[in-house]
Amino acid sequence: MNPTPPASVRPATVDLDEHGRMLVPGTTTPVPDARVADHLARHLRIPEWATDLFVYAHGWQTSPAAADRAAAALIDRATGLHHAAPSAYPGLATGFRPWCVVVRWPSSSLPSLHGYRRIRERAHAMSTRGQAGRILGHLLGYLDSGRGRPDAPRVLANRHGQYLHLLGHSFGGRLLCEAVQYAADRPAGPPVLSWSSRPGDPSRPFTVDSALVFQMAAPRDAFTRLFPRLFLGPGRASAPLRGPLVLTHSRWDRATGFWHLRAEGLPGIGHSGTGSAPVPQFSTRLRPVGSPYPHAALDHPIVNVDAGHVYRGGLATRLHPSGAHSDFQHPESAHLLLSLAAHSR
Repeated sequence: MNPTPPASVRPATVDLDEHGRMLVPGTTTPVPDARVADHLARHLRIPEWATDLFVYAHGWQTSPAAADRAAAALIDRATGLHHAAPSAYPGLATGFRPWCVVVRWPSSSLPSLHGYRRIRERAHAMSTRGQAGRILGHLLGYLDSGRGRPDAPRVLANRHGQYLHLLGHSFGGRLLCEAVQYAADRPAGPPVLSWSSRPGDPSRPFTVDSALVFQMAAPRDAFTRLFPRLFLGPGRASAPLRGPLVLTHSRWDRATGFWHLRAEGLPGIGHSGTGSAPVPQFSTRLRPVGSPYPHAALDHPIVNVDAGHVYRGGLATRLHPSGAHSDFQHPESAHLLLSLAAHSR
């Protein structure tokens, strides 16, 4: 039996610099390449009481403290929902005890077109020319290091029965996709993101049970033009992302609407959802708490979730330069997160 978690659990953290290098906690000193694995093992001790491990990457204009608060609020809200109505999530009958690692990176800039482009380029460079892909690969591999082959092939859990999930917001989702695709091109082998109903690829080192990105800051054709190697396709017998990749969008999101349109010539996924993609998509609406997500609504390579009726904010939010871009801290978001965790079993 897993030990009981403490009453309050602060997220663990991994700090990256603008080159994607992992930093020694509380400093601006990069961890030497040869010491990354040892550093993770020393500073990120996975608690045995946890049932679900989350890796959260924040978005534009987010300080380290704000990133910690955002991740903690989302996880706490999900935990509260499960405690209030455990029978609403039958896949979590054995419990939901989350533990979260927050990936923090320098995302601040002026709230301007130049600032938006600057952070977009930084997120891209951190993964493609920097080291974020390798660091995130190390992180996911470390978190999954205890995972063994279970008797039931549909269940992807490690020896403690723990499930691994990705969470992102804004450029954080783009950073995760950039990093995973970059890691997929490395000779050492990529991480694998896989839904429990699809068999994993034994040639790859690990799997992730769900991926959820709130208001992704990427063009609508990103999965065709920027991230085509995330999915299975012609000439590819395997891929690092098998799905589902769940993406919310809201027409009240000005950051991925107004700013993204001017920076990249197209509205972003966070405003309008995914456009073209190399794999089948499914569209649904963000459901209220108490309205279950059927497995069939989430078991697709890409799931676009229209959250415009919830992610809209008040008048002050709509007048803000980013609009409702960060207005995802709602019970409905926690309900979606819990539903993905439940269907991963």
